[in-house]
Amino acid sequence: MVIVLMGESCTGKTTLAKEIQASVGADIYSGKDYLRLAKNENDAKKLFVERLEAAVNGGNVIYIIAEKEGLSLLPEKTFRILVTADIDKIKERFAARMNGRLPAPVAAMLEKKHGCFDQEANDVHIHNGTPDAAYVIQVLGQN
Repeated sequence: MVIVLMGESCTGKTTLAKEIQASVGADIYSGKDYLRLAKNENDAKKLFVERLEAAVNGGNVIYIIAEKEGLSLLPEKTFRILVTADIDKIKERFAARMNGRLPAPVAAMLEKKHGCFDQEANDVHIHNGTPDAAYVIQVLGQN
C-alpha cells in the first residue's frame, strides 16, 4: 500500500508517519529522499515511481509530501492523508525548529503557503492532530 501524508511544513506529518510505520511497517520517504536511488534526478524519479507502483501490489511505503510537486509521482491507488494545522500552530512549531525565533520573512512564507493542500483529494483529513494516529491505523486496516 502507498500511504501519502501531504501538507504544509510543521503540521505533524513526520510524527504521524512514524506512528503508522510502527504499526504497519513501511519504508518512509520524505520530499526528495528518492534522489538517493540514482545518480541523476530523472533516473531517481523513475525508480521511485516504480517502487511506489510495486507497493500498490504488496508492501507498504509512506511518502511525506510538503511540496505539491510530489503529488505528480503518486500512483492512482494511493491512500491519501491530508495533515493540516492552524497557522499559529505551524508558526509555533517552525519557530521551535529555529531556536525559538521566527523571522518575519519565514512567517510571511508560511502564511503565503497556508492552505495550499486544502483542496487536494484525501481519504482522511487530520487537523491539529485530530483524529489521531490510532484512528488512521484503524482505517488503514480496513483498506
